[in-house]
Amino acid sequence: MTLAATGATTLARDLEAIVGAANVIEDPAALTQYAIDGVEPRAAVTPAAANEVAAVLKYAFDRKLTVAPAGGMSHQHIGAIPDGVDILLRTTRLKAVEHYDPGDLTIGIGAGTTIAELNALIAPNRQVLPTEVATPEKTSVGGLIATNLHGPLKHGFGGARDWLIGVRFVTADGKLAKAGGRVVKNVAGYDLMKLLIGSYGTLAVIVGASFKLYPAPRGTRTYVCVFEKLQEALEFRTRILHSPLSPLALEIVSPHAQVALTGDPSALPEGWRVVLRVTGSDAVLARYRGELGGALTREITDAGEASLWRGLAEFPFTVFSKSQNAMLVRLDLPPSEIGTALAAAEQAASDNNFVVATIGRVGIGALLVAFCPIAVDPPGAIQYANTISAFRGSLSGDASAVVLRCPLEAKRHFSVWGTSPTDLDAMKAIKRAMDEHDILNRGRFLF
Repeated sequence: MTLAATGATTLARDLEAIVGAANVIEDPAALTQYAIDGVEPRAAVTPAAANEVAAVLKYAFDRKLTVAPAGGMSHQHIGAIPDGVDILLRTTRLKAVEHYDPGDLTIGIGAGTTIAELNALIAPNRQVLPTEVATPEKTSVGGLIATNLHGPLKHGFGGARDWLIGVRFVTADGKLAKAGGRVVKNVAGYDLMKLLIGSYGTLAVIVGASFKLYPAPRGTRTYVCVFEKLQEALEFRTRILHSPLSPLALEIVSPHAQVALTGDPSALPEGWRVVLRVTGSDAVLARYRGELGGALTREITDAGEASLWRGLAEFPFTVFSKSQNAMLVRLDLPPSEIGTALAAAEQAASDNNFVVATIGRVGIGALLVAFCPIAVDPPGAIQYANTISAFRGSLSGDASAVVLRCPLEAKRHFSVWGTSPTDLDAMKAIKRAMDEHDILNRGRFLF
């Protein structure tokens, strides 16, 4: 037995003493399914409770072993290539319902619960957590918070920062902690809860969360408006934002994105679509139709409506099923800069043999931009680097372009996060304070 194998076996035995032999994987063949950008962990462990998570982290911290927190493994492609992973810590057994008060519209639940499971729990009371993220059957509550995921409903309901009211977590050195609480108005002092949103598992391991819920809309309609040019679509968007209308979702869909969503490469795109999801009485719906006027080309309800919005939510995965060598970028920027940014994306794509497929929350400036190769053969790694560099160089200081996914070889040639923010020193200080040995997701975030 090699020295490396001996070390892995010793690690596995120590972890088994904490969580039980059935909840530790050490077989290299089995561990391949848990590889992150080709980096396989030495062991994978699945604790059953927060105290077991704490014991695993204390063990790793004392030995300066690296730990990668994971839920459903559905978004581990986000981030830089890890320096190494000693322990993959999965939260999938943390599914306890800590509290649920339908009358108060609040719930507390384990971080390993999937979004689909949470939705099934609250649906009988006609309540929703307005995430509408891709792969709800795999995406966990902890993953939702750690990656700050959102879907089309962010336009009307906001994101995790708006409906997360409490979080339970374990620090890198194995201490149990919490922030927020079980009620909506509960924050005093430092808001650690907000700090964990979008921290990508680098500050702590989330073991539970409390959410503010919302009554489910009693009925919705979707209106599709089509425009020949992007500028016309954006002018229409602005008119909607300055009107009395308050749609639940307001999405833009580019011509090439329509082709990706239909799955038919021979399909002829209609132009730029602006898609509204609305709710209200017959009088409210009539007001929408009147305001939309001649721009309205289609009204969708029932199963067709559900299918359309599920398709838009699943776009980050659909685009890769059609174009495995695509590069997906999350673009966050002021809504007034969308037109300039998307024109720059088209130019960067054209210069490097890509086409651009875009969808997103056009009213708040949260978009997904996919650069899809034109040729059958995949572009060289430098083409990806040149494309994202040119695109980022065209953006204002108020915008960010994070590469969510691209071929692994391309990822080695540029930072997926882009230019470091001005508060990088503060972020580093927080990381040192909460994880002095840098054991959590080492090398995967901005530094």
